[in-house]
Amino acid sequence: MNIIERFEAVDRRIIFLLIILAVVIPLLFPIGLKIEVSDPVQRFYNAIEELEPGSFVLLSAEYDASTMPEVYPMNEALVSHCFSKDLKIVSIGLWPQGVSLNQEAMEQGAREYEKEYGVDYVNLGYKAGGIVVISALGEDIPTTFPQDYALRPIEQFKIMEGIENLDNIDLIVSLSAGDPGVREWVMIAHGRYGKNVCGGVTAVSAPAFYPFLNAGQLKGLMGGMKGAAEYETLLKQTGTASAGMDAQSIAHGLIIFFILFANFFYFMGKRRRR
Repeated sequence: MNIIERFEAVDRRIIFLLIILAVVIPLLFPIGLKIEVSDPVQRFYNAIEELEPGSFVLLSAEYDASTMPEVYPMNEALVSHCFSKDLKIVSIGLWPQGVSLNQEAMEQGAREYEKEYGVDYVNLGYKAGGIVVISALGEDIPTTFPQDYALRPIEQFKIMEGIENLDNIDLIVSLSAGDPGVREWVMIAHGRYGKNVCGGVTAVSAPAFYPFLNAGQLKGLMGGMKGAAEYETLLKQTGTASAGMDAQSIAHGLIIFFILFANFFYFMGKRRRR
């Protein structure tokens, strides 16, 4: 059996194993491949950087477990950036699962930056209604969310002192995988109340929001895992998004190599048989 026949007879399970290794190894041991930062992500980062210490960021989580690989890294990076600048986070969820996922990200950031719940951040929980809830927040936040996610009265939290409506919020961030999400925040919070809004969305939906960004209705935009990895690059961090991009890049490169390699030996074998 010559070399061409040997390669033609390679067990496909070997290829599967190599793909698995190409994905798992970079996830466990990030390589840190260079990531170019796009303008929408740079604008998002700048919007946070422009805030003074003590400013209030309203963080709304509109995603669930199905889109967690793309959106959760944004959540982690954003919380880290806010806490590093001593910003206050008031969070809500327009999707039920977003509340617990966002709480996990904030608790992780709080441990790293020694922040206290009720003083530096608070989670007001989930409320159904979408655009109606956003409209209500513009008028009266305590009435719309009288308790936090654990059903504790918000009056007991220092962070809520002086927070009456969206006039007391300096920046709104929506991490969204669908509706309700970024579009509704732009329509009501920006369109009706003139608030600055940034968005983090899945990669497949990001192109739909570039018109909002170009029109100035969005201050910044993160799209998918790549957007989160770009944000981590600006923060000089190697988080889950950067590791995911390493794995994705290496796996794609390996697949392209296999396609070229297999076709080369296929045509060489075909020529030899002739």
